[in-house]
Amino acid sequence: MSSIDAGQIDRGRVATQDHSEGMAYLETLPRRVVTTYIPLLLILIVLLFPFYWMALTAVKPDEQLIDMERVNPFWTWTPTFKHIHKLLFESDYPRWLWNTMFIASCATFISLVASVLAAYAIVRLRFKGAVTVGALIFLAYLVPPSILFIPLATVIYKVGLFDTPLALILVYPTILIPFSTWLLMGYFKTIPYELEECALIDGASRWQILTKIILPLAVPGLISAFIFSFTLCWNEFIYALTFLSSTQNKTVPVAIVNEFVDGDIYRWGSLMAGALAGSLPLVILYAFFVEHYVSAMTGAVKE
Repeated sequence: MSSIDAGQIDRGRVATQDHSEGMAYLETLPRRVVTTYIPLLLILIVLLFPFYWMALTAVKPDEQLIDMERVNPFWTWTPTFKHIHKLLFESDYPRWLWNTMFIASCATFISLVASVLAAYAIVRLRFKGAVTVGALIFLAYLVPPSILFIPLATVIYKVGLFDTPLALILVYPTILIPFSTWLLMGYFKTIPYELEECALIDGASRWQILTKIILPLAVPGLISAFIFSFTLCWNEFIYALTFLSSTQNKTVPVAIVNEFVDGDIYRWGSLMAGALAGSLPLVILYAFFVEHYVSAMTGAVKE
């Protein structure tokens, strides 16, 4: 009898435990909805709504863009590709896109090379005043471009680079190198110094250590610095507006504003189509490398 009673008690405990776990799940589900699912849904709507609005405006007929009373502003039943066709085939948008890609790629490459060398020297060579130099480099990033574009424009004009892509390629590193250097400094600190000591004992040079040990281990940090630099170059407006004047040399952010705005007349269809097409390369870039970007930023912030 005692063994039977013990078995019944154990089964009762298991049933009670399963029942309590099930009830706990029902009690936590509303909490999850309130604390997790609803905030995530709101964030998703806020993040995706600008892209939806650009896409919707790009395919709306002209008469629906200004009629908000008789037409639903959040949907259209008669989409048109006239604005997209005008953007791609009746303007220099492919040329502007190529200019933006070329300038951003070259400026990013120059900035990464300089930032890698600067960050490695500050973190690993341990010379006197390295911490101060690192802080000063980061403070240089805090200087707003609105203060620098006038003296930089004077320099660019005097050296004969005005209205050329080379002007932006040489100017953009002034705002990219400080932050990229600070980012890579934080990531290089997470790499064990013992690896370099072993390489030095084996007779490796500093250049061999940098290229064969540090850089392969710092790939997430390099990807993060590349994404930051490329994004900043792609979206930059003040320098591109100041240093470029001819239509064929302009970048996307400046060109779509200058070419599709005639006084107080805004050609919203082509404007939004250009903005949407110009944002797609960055969306694709972040989609592929977002994990490396987050991991590198985490390592840099910890240091």
